[in-house]
Amino acid sequence: MEALSDNALMAKVRDGDPEKLGLLYERYKRSLLGFFIGLIREREVAEDLVQNTFMRILKYKHLFRADGDFRTWLFHIARNVKNDHYRKNKIIHENVEKWEEQIKDKTDSLASWQSEEEHRMLALALDKLPEEKREIILLSKYQEKKYKEIGEILGCSEGTVKVKVFRALQELKEVYRLVEKNM
Repeated sequence: MEALSDNALMAKVRDGDPEKLGLLYERYKRSLLGFFIGLIREREVAEDLVQNTFMRILKYKHLFRADGDFRTWLFHIARNVKNDHYRKNKIIHENVEKWEEQIKDKTDSLASWQSEEEHRMLALALDKLPEEKREIILLSKYQEKKYKEIGEILGCSEGTVKVKVFRALQELKEVYRLVEKNM
């Protein structure tokens, strides 16, 4: 039996087969968890946000249009879930140590940095970036999203995404050098 595409599965969920959402959950839970941990740095909250994302997908399944990419729709909802979480709880997230602990977890794509020292310095540098820049780096470099897809998630053009990624990476390089110099 051939595996159904993400769009086909979501169309089945939309059309009254909510059990197909479990397959989509299995496909995307790790990717979403890595995305949320990279932004929030708290595994427990990130796990809750993954769950909330899929609950919101179920709630708004009628809005899914099968002509677009499911992953883009998924990450758009995930961003909204994260933003709603912060608005609702008025959370300020500034704890580098918790974030470092989370990205050491082998299940997350962020844990692939080679050396412990580079890993720590990059984590510190990423933490010093504004959330918008950290988010765009996580989407483009760690979630390996294409610029067009990021543009759809963020609601801007592909060209704007290219500029934002470039600027975020430039700032990350500068911050990394400062962190490296101070260590």
